Amino acid sequence: MTTASPTSTSLSAHQTWVRVRGLLLALTVLVVAGVVMALMRSDTQHGLLDPRSADPKGSRAIAELLEQRGVGTQVVTTLDEATNATGPGTTLLVTTPDLLTPHQQERLRDDMDATGRTVLLAPGPPSVGTLAPGVSAESTTSVSALAPRCPLSAAERAGAVDLGGERYTTDLPGSHACYPNDGLATLLRIDGPAGDTVLLGSPTLLHNESLAEQGNASLALQLLGSRPHLVWYLPSLDDPSAAGGDGETGGREDTDRTFVELIPSGWLWGTLQLALAAVLAALWRVRRLGPLVTEHLPVVVRASEATEGRARLYRRANARDRAATVLRTATRTRLAPLLGVPPAQAHAPESLLPAVSARLAPADRDLEALLFGPAPTDDAALTLLADQLDALEREVRTS
Repeated sequence: MTTASPTSTSLSAHQTWVRVRGLLLALTVLVVAGVVMALMRSDTQHGLLDPRSADPKGSRAIAELLEQRGVGTQVVTTLDEATNATGPGTTLLVTTPDLLTPHQQERLRDDMDATGRTVLLAPGPPSVGTLAPGVSAESTTSVSALAPRCPLSAAERAGAVDLGGERYTTDLPGSHACYPNDGLATLLRIDGPAGDTVLLGSPTLLHNESLAEQGNASLALQLLGSRPHLVWYLPSLDDPSAAGGDGETGGREDTDRTFVELIPSGWLWGTLQLALAAVLAALWRVRRLGPLVTEHLPVVVRASEATEGRARLYRRANARDRAATVLRTATRTRLAPLLGVPPAQAHAPESLLPAVSARLAPADRDLEALLFGPAPTDDAALTLLADQLDALEREVRTS
């Protein structure tokens, strides 16, 4: 039995690389595309509505304008900091009310009654019912330049601004519904016991890139600069106050749920579909069940052509060692029955060489090197080996 040579091993490695390089290229493209998309999204969201950020979606420009008018801005990221900093002479700006848990919303609602003004940016159905009782959030719309169409003095002085997003309706007395879109307000002001609450359907007018357009700067300065102190609340998911009430955490009902229960249902269905697709693909690729069926080949290839084709493959791969092994093995297999050597001993030097020597006349040649020797070093040596093996076999047959 022959062993695989280093050249054949390298050939197998090359063939493996040819087969998998397409898959590796596709995976590389997917990874690079994912990284690029993540970086692009990260760049877009970096500093979102942060008064310290100069990014296009940041709000540093309005904070500096307020500072020039004597309004101090305090940035807070927890509910405790926000409630401790507010009072009758402050404006509280909540950038993402929907991120607050029901427990946080209730605490913030209690504090809003003692705050001079509370501005809520784009509160939707998850938060508007608690933070603004009596107000309903309707379907959203795109942001565009809208006219005030209300008697609110701040809106009349600002004129058209970029608003949209969430839309609101209410029957509360003393409220002002401004900048309507299809009859629904995108800015709603509600009077409270000690101050008022303003709901903005979209935070676009506070972005650095949008502040100089329309009357955005005017409206933003009037809404946020009516008191000498502004508390800019940026809710975060790691706020310790998110855990409270009946064990609610970040809007989740129970922290004792299992890992499977925490996985969104869409992921579970997606995994099931992928598993089903894998099973169908496996069934498609497996052999058909039942006995083998004999089929006629469409073309018959002559043995000489197959031999020549294999020889060309060996030559292209410089597999002289493999070619020499095949030639010697075939010669030993044919010589064994001619010399009376059992087939099992055909490739054993101690059995085959004595039989060959006994059959042939003494000659100046090394039978062991010829039948079991090393691989040829070049093509000429391989050709000479083939001729010598052929001559040896003819001599045995005619002896």
